[in-house]
Amino acid sequence: MNNAIRHTWVVSVAMFLSLFVALSLTQVVFTDSLNSDPRNSRQLIADAGAPRGPITVDGTVIAESVPSDTTQYDYQRIYHEPELYSHITGYFSVVTPGPNQSGIEYALNEYLSGQSDAQFFDRISALFTGDTLMGAQVELTLDPELQRLAYDLIPNDERGTIILTDLRTGEIKVMMSKPSYDTNELAVHSTSQFHETLERLEEVEGLHLNYNVATNNPIFPGSVFKLVTGLAMLESGDYEPDTELENPSELELPLTESTLPNFADGGCHQRQEAELNWIFAQSCNTPFAAAAMDLGEDAILEAAEAYGWNEALRIPIYVQPSRFPEVADDAELARSAIGQGSVTATPLQMNMVASAIGNGGTLMQPQMVDTIRGSDLQLLSNPEPQVLNEVMDRSTADALTEMMVATVEEGTGWRADSGRFQVAAKTGTAQRGDGDNTVNSWITGFAPADDPQYAVTVVYEGIEMSRGNELTGSQMLTMLEAVIEE
Repeated sequence: MNNAIRHTWVVSVAMFLSLFVALSLTQVVFTDSLNSDPRNSRQLIADAGAPRGPITVDGTVIAESVPSDTTQYDYQRIYHEPELYSHITGYFSVVTPGPNQSGIEYALNEYLSGQSDAQFFDRISALFTGDTLMGAQVELTLDPELQRLAYDLIPNDERGTIILTDLRTGEIKVMMSKPSYDTNELAVHSTSQFHETLERLEEVEGLHLNYNVATNNPIFPGSVFKLVTGLAMLESGDYEPDTELENPSELELPLTESTLPNFADGGCHQRQEAELNWIFAQSCNTPFAAAAMDLGEDAILEAAEAYGWNEALRIPIYVQPSRFPEVADDAELARSAIGQGSVTATPLQMNMVASAIGNGGTLMQPQMVDTIRGSDLQLLSNPEPQVLNEVMDRSTADALTEMMVATVEEGTGWRADSGRFQVAAKTGTAQRGDGDNTVNSWITGFAPADDPQYAVTVVYEGIEMSRGNELTGSQMLTMLEAVIEE
């Protein structure tokens, strides 16, 4: 080979390598920054109108992308039975500035859009073959029949949430809230139509479009928080279910002129002294408030944080922390110990409390994704059950279970009593402090009490007390009897 040919060959190879490196940098290294550049309108249109992967429940598609020839976007996102799943799937909208996403559409956007690290070779293949890049399929843990049952149970004129989980694995089988909405109305290609719909839906009381009420709406928990105070009491070693306690009709709060009244709608007025088991079952306030002041803030905080308070989660959607903040004094601690004051809880948090007790003290990580598969059905992600925390030992869990069974069989949770199996539960009624005389009405628990499998939480926000009491217990029972086999 003479020098001229050798020189030409070297230059050609160098040019080829330079082009290869430049192409690789553009397609691989700089992809994210180039795609996210707001000046790249071509890429934004391509991404927004690309075929996202389907979201499925028990093999049935509840969200998918279908070809569209009516706009500049090649695909339209559509949702099936959106009234059942809107708070979970969220929506995907291509309107500018955007795309706009919520729920699973946001939390798993990288998989659904085909941009996750696990789909790297799919992107390379699509680049060289010219094939359309398909997003991954996300299969949720939800049970469609139970989800429909929960939807039918919640009255359309109330703000209610029902959660059902497998407490042994953390899998979420039901997560239903009303009011609901049609996600198809926001998955539109018209900016004006999107904003008109958004403005109309935002006027619906209790409807939150960009977050899930079950995971992102911490409210006053009321007496279901006694499962936290009760844990602190039992772990102190000073209390057992049969410990006799004073049960006054009201409790003077230190350094104030205020008193904390006992629960008026149960049987608390019947006894001035009673064992803890009976006090818990009747949901009496004053003994729990007095015990909290005796134990101190740190003990209650430690119990709350063991259950998950003050910590965010991703399941994979974001779960806002339930709050047990620093309290100013013993009076505030007394109120917080019965789920008032400044303490808040999401419906999922209270379900986690019941799950931990039912699982012998072991709290499993809540999870709503079963599998994620590539367009070729290759398994990309398969979340395994994961322990979130060892909240308490089994003996403490057994003691709390004993008190929760008493609540159902001889206390405020009687509407959840089943003839087929024992139910363990705790009720709660929280004053909202807004002057309209409505309450947050709660129940959380699990069954069967002697072989716990499923945890159920039902909560109604801003409801008339008697109606809330009627709905929560009976709906817990309906859900448990539907999921637990004969």
